[in-house]
Amino acid sequence: MDVSFLGGPGPQRGVGVVAPFDFALDRELWRWTPDDVSLHVTRTPYVPVEVSLDLARVISEHETLRDAVSTLTEVTPEVVAYACTSGSFVGGVMGEHAMCEAMSRAGSVPAVTTSGALLEALVELDVRRLALVTPYTVSVTRALEEYVAQAGVTVTGCAYMSLTRQIWKVTYREVVDMARRAAARGRLGAADALFLSCTNLPTYDVIPQLEAELRIPVISANQVTMWAALRRLGTWAVGPYQALIDTSARSGTGTGTGIGTGTGIGTGTGSALPAAGPVVPTGSVLPEGQEPPDVRGVHGVSDAQGVPGAQGVSGVPDEKQQEGWT
Repeated sequence: MDVSFLGGPGPQRGVGVVAPFDFALDRELWRWTPDDVSLHVTRTPYVPVEVSLDLARVISEHETLRDAVSTLTEVTPEVVAYACTSGSFVGGVMGEHAMCEAMSRAGSVPAVTTSGALLEALVELDVRRLALVTPYTVSVTRALEEYVAQAGVTVTGCAYMSLTRQIWKVTYREVVDMARRAAARGRLGAADALFLSCTNLPTYDVIPQLEAELRIPVISANQVTMWAALRRLGTWAVGPYQALIDTSARSGTGTGTGIGTGTGIGTGTGSALPAAGPVVPTGSVLPEGQEPPDVRGVHGVSDAQGVPGAQGVSGVPDEKQQEGWT
């Protein structure tokens, strides 16, 4: 069959993606990508360090990011995205802005990071109160709480898994279980949204289910990364009935406390969510230096909430459960 009349493939717009060396969910990023956009993925160099704050700092060094972005210049992406949550929040809000600037200078195109995209999504969805699920250790989880607190967002509940490697092997069942625990209403009240952190945590298929069950927007690291990058191309991420990318899915899903009017967070302009009064740490993870008891949840993943009735859960004081202590 002669197909020469077709004239070749249609034009493609490009998104450059810089991912950590252990990133295993390329396919998940593609599922949010429309047909007329191509992803060009590169990785940071391997370092023999487990998932930790140390690793987050190493893989987010400006020289590392500039080198990675430089490898993408030949394919001329229109935007570059750093697809790593911990690597982009480890330096705080100002550190995230500096990373965007370093990448943008290296590629001469707009740049976004996962954590910057998170703050941008919180503005889009009018979120002031956020529940968190992370696969991280307590120290990395605490750093994420501090990052969103800098942006004036209160963490109402938090569940984490204490994983230091092979996060991509976490099952959807485990993600859903942790999400329910983190979103449970406690002393700090109900959350406006739930964030599933880490670009190596599988989330694509659970988002619609969790939004229908929890009745709040559910956003994930890979979702916000692609949503923010594609917005800079003037297009939208694709996906089944998700509040962030489908405005018709937002009605009645959250409490909507109305934060700001769109400040351009994540655009590299140095803006952050407008604070409503002083930022107070929420205390939803253990104090510095204190590790949680050996609490086990589904399939041996370290359980974060200590919810009564969970498999193998030992007693955790009620006040800690209500505060989202992990």
